[in-house]
Amino acid sequence: MLDVVREHTADPAELRGDCERCFGLCCVALPFARSADFAVDKEAGRPCSHLRDDHRCAIHARLSRSGFTGCTVYDCFGAGQRVSQVTFGGRDWRGAPADHARRMFDVFPVVRQLHELLRYLTEALTLPAARPVHADLRRALAETERLTGGTPEELAALDVAAHRQRVNVLLLRASELARAGTRGRKKNRRGADLMGARLKGADLSGADLRGAYLIAADLTGADLRGADLIGADLRGADLTDADLTGALFLTQPQVTAARGSAGTRLPDSVGRPAHWTAGG
Repeated sequence: MLDVVREHTADPAELRGDCERCFGLCCVALPFARSADFAVDKEAGRPCSHLRDDHRCAIHARLSRSGFTGCTVYDCFGAGQRVSQVTFGGRDWRGAPADHARRMFDVFPVVRQLHELLRYLTEALTLPAARPVHADLRRALAETERLTGGTPEELAALDVAAHRQRVNVLLLRASELARAGTRGRKKNRRGADLMGARLKGADLSGADLRGAYLIAADLTGADLRGADLIGADLRGADLTDADLTGALFLTQPQVTAARGSAGTRLPDSVGRPAHWTAGG
């Protein structure tokens, strides 16, 4: 069974952004607004003023100090290199006809969503408790991979929201099966507004925190083992000494956006951010 699962698992290396193989698409295609995350306004399709001709960021080493914290926590899940090197065959948007560039910028957010789904589906297939839906998950993963291989025209016309909804039904079922083995009552905080909440030492093991707003929440020492964190907003959340062992669908951007310490326990699927210090 494990061999079958591996055959239908996306390559993890291709689900992480590789700027060396990308044409700086996130710095051009996506809009951002002046806020705590971005120092200026930028409309979609306009290159960031800090994007160099070689598609590298001129202020990469000082993004946070320059007011671009939002850039430091962004990950395209490998969509950038996919669109640049596969969908458009390595043809740069610079110097290309306007319609070529516009189509590339339109397609990038679509492929980014598909790659994010591949990341979640791949993780769901590693959950032993979700075995009853593994066959359906494999079919969804194969279909999602097929969609990523579409032409620019096919990708631009794709109803990615509808596809996400279909996949989400399976991911939710996988989550329910995985969290069923957690002892105690599983708290339902799905989509909850927990911004700035005082949750120090809280028992949130096996909790449903899908889409919860945990911005600047105090989760110091909280038990988040096996919690479903898909889509949870952890910007500025304090995870000092929190236990996120086995947390479901936790991504690197979420962890990077939070604060933590050497005592924070993380699942193997994410790395400890460089800005976390021993003191929190």
